[in-house]
Amino acid sequence: MRKNREELKQYYFVIKQLVDREIKRKYARSFLGVIWSVLNPLMTMAVMSMIFSTIFKRSIENYPIYYLTGTIFWQLFSGATNSAMTALVDNRTLLLKVKLPKQTFVLARIYTALTNFGYTCIAYVLMLVVFQIKISPMLLLFPIDVFFCLLFSMGIGYVLSILYVFFADIKYLYSIVLTLWMYMSAIFYPYESTTPMMQKVIGNNPVFVYIAFARDCVMYQKWPETDLWIKMILWGIVSFLIGYYVFSKKENNVMQKI
Repeated sequence: MRKNREELKQYYFVIKQLVDREIKRKYARSFLGVIWSVLNPLMTMAVMSMIFSTIFKRSIENYPIYYLTGTIFWQLFSGATNSAMTALVDNRTLLLKVKLPKQTFVLARIYTALTNFGYTCIAYVLMLVVFQIKISPMLLLFPIDVFFCLLFSMGIGYVLSILYVFFADIKYLYSIVLTLWMYMSAIFYPYESTTPMMQKVIGNNPVFVYIAFARDCVMYQKWPETDLWIKMILWGIVSFLIGYYVFSKKENNVMQKI
């Protein structure tokens, strides 16, 4: 029992060190450093609001918050999966020299994305205050949404990290998929403005599910519909289980290829 605790402490320490390294590397040549995690969503929101708020002003109330809610979840998902994809290849030296579970490196990238999300939420909270969004008990559901979004991202990240070892071109293919995925997530346009067929497609898009859930509990201060709860939980759990299964089956072949 004590040995297991010690191993968990070491495991946590290694992940923390890897996360710190990733954050320092990301902002190594930046004067403002992690402040960009706060400024970037604010500046992007300002630009997008100037462009689209007039177009959608009748159909979307508080457009800047609508957009910002969508984009912070999109950045969490895309950032986590993109960085997890190259985790094993980028750390090939450590994989060869140190006996660590291979998933450590994938988890470190996921937690780095979560850390960046935490900084971004500072900007998000500031905007909620500026636009006078009421504080309600529904805000307590927000962390649950983040958890399942992270779980979904983790599953995708596990699969991508294995694929990238054996097929490096997946990095470029995934960037194309992400572009299409982003436009299908109703980040900057109203979901209701699309055709019935598109609403069915978007409504079953897991990223949109997490975004819609967040908008319900933060912007509209209402309990998300049962359908959203079911999809949110299922997408997260199923994605994680599939990703973990694929990673566990193929991780022993990684060393031969790396």
